[in-house]
Amino acid sequence: MAWATASRLADMIRSITTRLILSFLLIGIIVVALASAITWWLTAREFQQFTHEQAQDRFAAEMTYYYQTHGSWQGVHEYYQQRNTVIFPFSAPRDGPALDPGLPQPRPPALFFALADEDGRIVLPAGSYEMGDIVSAAVLDQGSAILANERVVGTALIIGDPPPMGGLERRYIARTNVGLLYAALGGLALALVLGIVLARALTHPIRDLTSAIHSMAAGDFKQQVDIQSHDELGELAVAFNQMSVELDRLQTARRRMTADIAHDLRSPLTVIGGYVESMREGVLAPTAERLDAVHAEVRHLERLVDDLRTLSQAEAGELRLNREPLAPSLLLERMLQSYRPLAIRQSVSLRVEVQPDLPDANIDADRMAQVLGNLIANSLRYTPPQGEIVLGARRSNASLVLSVRDTGTGIAPDALPHVFDRFYRADAARSRTDESGLGLAIARSIVEAHGGSISAESSPGLGTTITITLPISATRAG
Repeated sequence: MAWATASRLADMIRSITTRLILSFLLIGIIVVALASAITWWLTAREFQQFTHEQAQDRFAAEMTYYYQTHGSWQGVHEYYQQRNTVIFPFSAPRDGPALDPGLPQPRPPALFFALADEDGRIVLPAGSYEMGDIVSAAVLDQGSAILANERVVGTALIIGDPPPMGGLERRYIARTNVGLLYAALGGLALALVLGIVLARALTHPIRDLTSAIHSMAAGDFKQQVDIQSHDELGELAVAFNQMSVELDRLQTARRRMTADIAHDLRSPLTVIGGYVESMREGVLAPTAERLDAVHAEVRHLERLVDDLRTLSQAEAGELRLNREPLAPSLLLERMLQSYRPLAIRQSVSLRVEVQPDLPDANIDADRMAQVLGNLIANSLRYTPPQGEIVLGARRSNASLVLSVRDTGTGIAPDALPHVFDRFYRADAARSRTDESGLGLAIARSIVEAHGGSISAESSPGLGTTITITLPISATRAG
């Protein structure tokens, strides 16, 4: 039981909510303690200074009254020796029984002030000053002048510390301390409440994110969290939502790719298996035509495996490129010669447009021919008779641009963003046994391995243009 309680307590302490609340509370304690200490110190100091100045003013007033009534300082010392009455209601008696602490405490003011006449001679000794001592002008300047008939007749000199506070003053300070204590407790309670509210407000989005992440870890990638602010936590929520959408898309693409690979493998394997089994059982004779059909399906499987290997190497950054300087015109002429017979059979015009004085391309010629071959094959597949395919090369600022433009059926707008995805076919009904569905995905990977980019522009019924852009760093002037 004790272990379980300790474990729960440890979990609470590790909780970011608890730590935030404790942090706010600690800050509140520090702030309230500092504010209370500074306020108490300033109040006590100012009040003590006030009582000191009040005592000094009353002493000066009493001395002025004595001089005006006696005309001199003669007998002032004896007067204060005989007088043990209260001059200052906040002072305490020097001798005799203690009075009620709630009442003013009398004490002769001469204990705190000495008196010098107009010549600087001590007439009321106190502290280190003895009767008859002569005080320097510098010391007299620090004292308080006593005036009679607008003439300086003496100087009150401050001796030692100010007089102690009496009962009224102590009660005032005590009440001030109680007020500070109540204010401190109220401040701490407010800090605790604000800490709980702010901590929960700050950790609520984190809890939502944590719950969504746990769901994603369980395989449900389609998670979205509410965006409750536009601060760093809001940016985190936006990034998480974008990541969730992308992961869900990739998961869907992976599943579709797996299904497509299984379909593309199953179709030729079914044909091969059917022929082989029939030949083995003697149902069919192994004629040249039937063996050619089996060989064609084997070649299709080989192309599919090669395409998958090329794509995986490119995506892993392991695709090797044998770069050599090559004139873009020579590359396009090579592709023209390779595909011209097929274009003639389909009654499609195939030609080349090359801008003069282009730099040589520092590329892997075979890989780039593979890219252009995939693009041309796609264009021939969807370009009707009497259509046209143009292979272009030009320079745009610091880039070399290769393009394949056709007048085919075009690509639907909703399919255009996905044409370079693996196994994506804009029209599933057009899937053919000699297509792997990886041609454009491989083309994109090879172009990106060269440091370039590939894009598609198309309008249904007006044709398609595939553009390959290679940075100037991938080319070398001829």
